Amino acid sequence: MKIAVASGKGGTGKTTVSVNLARVFAGEVLLGDCDVEEPNDHLFLKTSGHTEKIIGIPVPEVNEDLCNSCGECAKICQFSAIVTFGTTPLVFPEMCHGCGGCTLVCPTKAISEKNRPIGVIEISKAGNIKLITGKLFVGVALAPPLIRAVKNTLPIDVSAILDAPPGTSCPVIAAIRDSDFVLLVTEPTPFGLHDLSLAVDMVRELNLPFGVLVNRMGSGDNRVHEFCRKENIPILMEIPDDRQIAENYSRGILMVDALPYYREHFENLLEKITDLKKKG
Repeated sequence: MKIAVASGKGGTGKTTVSVNLARVFAGEVLLGDCDVEEPNDHLFLKTSGHTEKIIGIPVPEVNEDLCNSCGECAKICQFSAIVTFGTTPLVFPEMCHGCGGCTLVCPTKAISEKNRPIGVIEISKAGNIKLITGKLFVGVALAPPLIRAVKNTLPIDVSAILDAPPGTSCPVIAAIRDSDFVLLVTEPTPFGLHDLSLAVDMVRELNLPFGVLVNRMGSGDNRVHEFCRKENIPILMEIPDDRQIAENYSRGILMVDALPYYREHFENLLEKITDLKKKG
């Protein structure tokens, strides 16, 4: 089963939930850090056996000797990565999404493709957890291709947890799409409720089964609970606003290791997710 852990906003505890949930798996589990602009799952795991692979996307390269300046390449590009004014096309690699459309429509075959590196995938091991981390290069704005590369690295026959980017934009969609279940992490505050409602709309639009985990209980109000009750959304777990959790988090120590009584709570969370998935 592939479980995506997402949130409508940053800072709700998405990474905390992802790494602790991975830790309580009885067997091997894959942890995919899809928050490629700021990956930090590795900070909580003592990993070894590191390997890495550079990931790139194909961007157009124009042969001026073959180009007839017809402009078909510019017409098909939805991102203005290649433009022409009746002259040889200008290419803006930073805006290219690597779709390959310009190479297909070019009547003179003047456009070829070259690889543009956008990030790296690191693979390491920590006990029962195999960590697959995507790291976007500084200055690169295109996260979805790297997120898809992280997901393509996951074997289909092994349970996986995907730590998605925060928010509800394209990178999140790329991370949670095709997941078996989405766990939305929120906090009991007005901001948490606002962004949770956006995340709920997102997963419903994608027709994905989901539930909610409320972090830092006791630090806000009960409006998140009222919203979930009204929308018939299951709250699968609550984590209190516990100073001990925060202190160990600041030291990079997992909750289930530092405070063993939370292990049972995360094991119950995993059981609830499994049951909901079976019920469809």
